[in-house]
Amino acid sequence: MSDEAIRLVTVGRIIRRRWRVLTVLAVLGALVGYGGSLLFPPKYTTSASVLLPGAWQERELMTQAQIASSSVVLDSAAAAIGRPGVDGAALRERVTATAADGNIIKISGTADTPEQAQQLADQVAQQFVAFAARIAGGGTDAEAAQPQALRQLVAQASRRITELADSADPGQSVESVQTRTELAKLRSALQEAVNKLEQVDPAAGKANMVVMGAAARPTAEAPPTVVQLVSGGALLFVLAGIIGHLAAARASRRLRTEPEIAAALGAALLGTVDVPGERGARRTDDRGPRALVRRLLGLDVRWDLPAPHASGDEDGRQLRHRRVLARLREELPSARELLVVVPDGDRTAALAAARLAVEADGEPLLRVAGVPVSRPLVPDRDGESGAVVVTSAGSWTAVELAGLTGACTDAGHEVVGVVVAAAVRAPSKRSGRRRPGGGVPELTEGAVPALVGAGAPALTDGATPALAVGDDTGRGTG
Repeated sequence: MSDEAIRLVTVGRIIRRRWRVLTVLAVLGALVGYGGSLLFPPKYTTSASVLLPGAWQERELMTQAQIASSSVVLDSAAAAIGRPGVDGAALRERVTATAADGNIIKISGTADTPEQAQQLADQVAQQFVAFAARIAGGGTDAEAAQPQALRQLVAQASRRITELADSADPGQSVESVQTRTELAKLRSALQEAVNKLEQVDPAAGKANMVVMGAAARPTAEAPPTVVQLVSGGALLFVLAGIIGHLAAARASRRLRTEPEIAAALGAALLGTVDVPGERGARRTDDRGPRALVRRLLGLDVRWDLPAPHASGDEDGRQLRHRRVLARLREELPSARELLVVVPDGDRTAALAAARLAVEADGEPLLRVAGVPVSRPLVPDRDGESGAVVVTSAGSWTAVELAGLTGACTDAGHEVVGVVVAAAVRAPSKRSGRRRPGGGVPELTEGAVPALVGAGAPALTDGATPALAVGDDTGRGTG
């Protein structure tokens, strides 16, 4: 996992093989999200819109939005609401004002109930309009404060010009010259009035802000809702579980491939065999409440290894074991007895070693020994021609496997080969089923109690016949 890029197939493998624990995490996350919804009661939000007539620049609109949420406006709104516990400081966290398109200031209010939210938005909008009107009406220019009189002056001047133009003599008499002079004066007065009107109109238009109706009463909670908190908590916990699995696999130093295992043991790889078993747990201590919880949650199922390629049936598994024995005989043609070293607690390897001992049928004689990995101790050499290490992938680190090699060397054994075992789902749960035409029966975990129990005691020569069922367990040809 440390050298392999994280792909979607890896995440899919986690979901398929650890769906139980992910489901528990999702439930826990949903409960946490629901608890958060109880700590933070639901809120309701609604908005009131204020229209600003006239031409406004973007910076001016932002200024008006800040005024709408200022302490002056909020204090006035709190006084108008008159509810205990409602003041300007409390409303500052519940009211927001933003400038929208079309010269509109959108004022949003948040409260515990829909009625309170609607009342809050309406009151803030009304107080904002009143405050803007007071600001606009506070000028000192008396003439600028009377835009209606200026408009009347412009209208009168326009009518007078029209009358004079109709009565003017188109000739070059003295009267016509005087008339044109008077028209020019009137035009100048009209232009001056128009200029003053243009200066007064923007301020007057901006002062006439309009509340565009009452705020709508909210019908749904403001985010985050209870559903959002529950679903978000469940999703967050599931993602945390997946990330935790990936982080644990990346930090793990257990060897997962056959070449790495063979290199750590310093011996040649004889082959890979598979044994039937629903669970490929590494440890044999499967008793107690902790182990029960692991089984219920599916934590005893390996997910960080690809699914092993099963042989298909009992004949295929037997063929794989016989090919391993054939390679072993090619490596040591004169060997009459070999020591099979199984890491203590490796259930899959123990089943594979027992099957190899049955398939060998004494040629060579395989003496299986369970060796503790924490403090490896291998029996001294007693006529064996070497040692074969049987282990499962993804169970041990390079340091632990190197300790097994060192223990074999200290006991006078040379590691002559490595066999990697994998647990696959058995096609049939019947154990001891006799195949047509003879041969060895199918071995399951229940057939090797001495190896799969706690402590994994070593098997001696006399323990090997106990693995056979019936009288037709002769050695087949490779």
